[in-house]
Parts: sequence; structure tokens; C-alpha cells
Amino acid sequence: MAERPGVGPGPAGSAAVEYRGRFAPSPSGELHFGSLVAAVGSFLDARAAGGRWRVRIEDLDPPRERPGAADAILRTLEILHLHWDGEIVRQSTRGDAYEQALARLEAAGRLRPCRCSRSALAALAENRNRPAGEELFHPGHCLSDAGDPAPGSALRLRVRPGPVDFVDRVQGPGRLDVAATGGDFVLRRRDGLYAYQLAVVIDDAWQEITHVVRGADLLTSTPRQRLLQEALGLPTPTYLHLPLAVDDRGRKLSKSADAPAAARGAPGAVLANVLEFLRQPPPPELAGAGAAEVLGWAVAHWRPEAFAGVLAQPVTARKDTAESRNGNP
Repeated sequence: MAERPGVGPGPAGSAAVEYRGRFAPSPSGELHFGSLVAAVGSFLDARAAGGRWRVRIEDLDPPRERPGAADAILRTLEILHLHWDGEIVRQSTRGDAYEQALARLEAAGRLRPCRCSRSALAALAENRNRPAGEELFHPGHCLSDAGDPAPGSALRLRVRPGPVDFVDRVQGPGRLDVAATGGDFVLRRRDGLYAYQLAVVIDDAWQEITHVVRGADLLTSTPRQRLLQEALGLPTPTYLHLPLAVDDRGRKLSKSADAPAAARGAPGAVLANVLEFLRQPPPPELAGAGAAEVLGWAVAHWRPEAFAGVLAQPVTARKDTAESRNGNP
């Protein structure tokens, strides 16, 4: 494979395949139900297409990581028979590739330093009702009073004006004017840590990922990633966004909110719960079946169109698997 500037050749054994998917958890805790949905959905989509499924640990934010979380995630995947292809990639080892990409963008005039603090940006009218967790809007110029004397500058991508069009396989066509709604976005933070948007684009290209299957909370990240792929001359994967698992108040289940770990029962029953959430309920005769049998059925009957147009749904009361705790991951 020819080397792409700022990306580099893929890992050993990365011969081109028709479908190459991935699951990329952050090690901020054990897999909760929402992250398990992303794992199962991406696995089934890859295996149903006869493709490969990679696992990449997004360990770019040490302050948010929990000791042992990465190993716990991998152990859960193994117990649930979600077996990956190739070696595990850890983003903490990929700093040189991210710096190469930033150097390319700098040479092309697509980067600008920014000393604006989060608190100063949060005070802008455009950010007062911003949903929690969404990147703050940044105007076309830095604030005259950044509001924070701390050293260091972030690096932002200079976003071209105009809408960005994209298509999701089940959610349909989308359009977002990133410049108007979010502005220039961060690629490297003021503390020197690389931002998610940069790392995911570089690593998806490096691993030759052809299909990205992930939660609908990342739907609005797609146009930002399209802009970065465009700026770096990288290919664009096909995207599929799964329904977001929320609680009964509509709040996203997340590790940071200490959502309970999902894999707390017999592996087959855990997988059946996820399949029911994804509107792929296994037949009654699979009740009590093991993980391998449940997954075998699910791969053969994978129908992502069953949740077309569904961006979020609550996690309803699921099967009680207390009687089979001896299979607890």
C-alpha cells in the first residue's frame, strides 16, 4: 500500500478487504449498555458482510481514563465472543502520525492557534443552550479577552464556509454547515493532548476502515470528520449510526455518569438484550443459548433497516438473568 503523507502505511497484514470495520472504545470505565450496543452493532455489520472487525483503544485523554478499564473492555468482548481481527491499536502510541497530519495542515494554511478558554467560549450567546458534551461554537476569530492566562494554545482546523453533505446508511442524508454552527474545531488541545476528531480520522485511514458503525451521538461529528478528510486528502468511510441508549429521562448512558456495566449476566442473555434494543429480537428457541449461538443467529439475520430513522431510545427493563449469574462476565 502506498504511504499517505501524514498517515503512514497500515499495520502488518493490512491487505485490502472489501469491508473493514472497527470498534473504538475509550478506557474511561467498563462497557456500559450504550457502548455494548456500539460493539455488537459494529461486529454484526462487519461479520454479516464477510468483513474484518478491528478494535482500537482511544486512550488519548489520561485524566479521564480508569486503571484497568482497557483490559476489562477486552475481557468482556472475549467473553461475549466478540472476537476481533488483528492486533489491538492504542491511540496513545500514534502521536507521531497525528503530528505529521498537523504539519501537513499547517503547511496548507489550514491551522490556526487559539488561546480561548472554555469558560470564555461558554459565555457566548451561541453556547448558552449548547447540549452537554457538544463542542462549543467558536467564532471566525479568537476572542479579544480569552479569559484564561494559562499557557499553551490549541490548534483548530480552519473550517471552510458552506454546508457539508453526508449520507448515513440507515439515518439517511444529512447536511450541516459546520462553519456556521460550530466554527473552527480543535485538533490539538491547549494541554497538548490530541483531539478525538483528529485521531479518529487519521486512524480510520491508516487502518483502511471502510465502514464506521457507531452511536448516533456522533452523528454531528461526521461532517467535521468529512472536512478533515477533505483537507488531508483521505478517503471517506461509509457511516451507520446506531440508536443512542438513553435513560427514562432521555439522558445518554455514559461511563462518565457511572452507568452500570452492561455485561452482568449470562453472555447469551446479555447479547439478546442488546439485540432486542437494536430491534433484532432472537427467536424464543434461543432463550438460554450461549453467546456463540446467539451471535451466529444475529449475523445471519442482521437487518439495520429495522432501526432506520431511530436516533435514540430508552433502555427498557431487560430480561432478568440473575438465575444464570455463574456465566457472569
